[in-house]
Amino acid sequence: MIEINEKDLIRCPVCEAVNIDKGKENRCRRCGSPIYKYTRFKTEKSWAYLITAIIAYIPANLYPMLVSTQFGKVEESTIIGGVILLWESGSYPISAIIFFASIMVPIMKFLILVYLLISVKYPLGKDKKVNKHKLYYMTEVIGPWSMIDVFVVAILAALIHLNNIQIIAGTAATAFALSVFFTLLAAQAFDERLIKENR
Repeated sequence: MIEINEKDLIRCPVCEAVNIDKGKENRCRRCGSPIYKYTRFKTEKSWAYLITAIIAYIPANLYPMLVSTQFGKVEESTIIGGVILLWESGSYPISAIIFFASIMVPIMKFLILVYLLISVKYPLGKDKKVNKHKLYYMTEVIGPWSMIDVFVVAILAALIHLNNIQIIAGTAATAFALSVFFTLLAAQAFDERLIKENR
């Protein structure tokens, strides 16, 4: 049996297969994809996606997510406005789900990614007990749930086409979808090897 030092192993970014580091030209043994080692730009790509996601999140909360026309009367509601409206109408579970998925999850992801990006570049010393791999995994798992709000709006807009009632997606829906998309890219661009390197 061949024993290989853990430092000589390298992970394929495409299929996650573990490969032996052969130096400059590494190619995945399973999918054949080239494996490059980061040199200069360790966190910049992830920062760029994350800042774009945060910028897109601002109009997503300021502009209306849902525009409904009922008997000629137009009503617009933002994300938080919709949460309050659902809560006041007695739809507590739906209100809680929308609040969690559209407010809590994106903010949690922003904070976790900011923490990870800062801590891998400037180790804080006291944060060695924090399992950063688990934090990163959590952002990967909860990320897609942020799209619940957009799905609800899309379903309502597609299903409700009555003569006197019309529901369309507002400007915030596009901004929110972009924010979620760039957050996913930021998490994907984050190199997990930096966590191990800065232990």
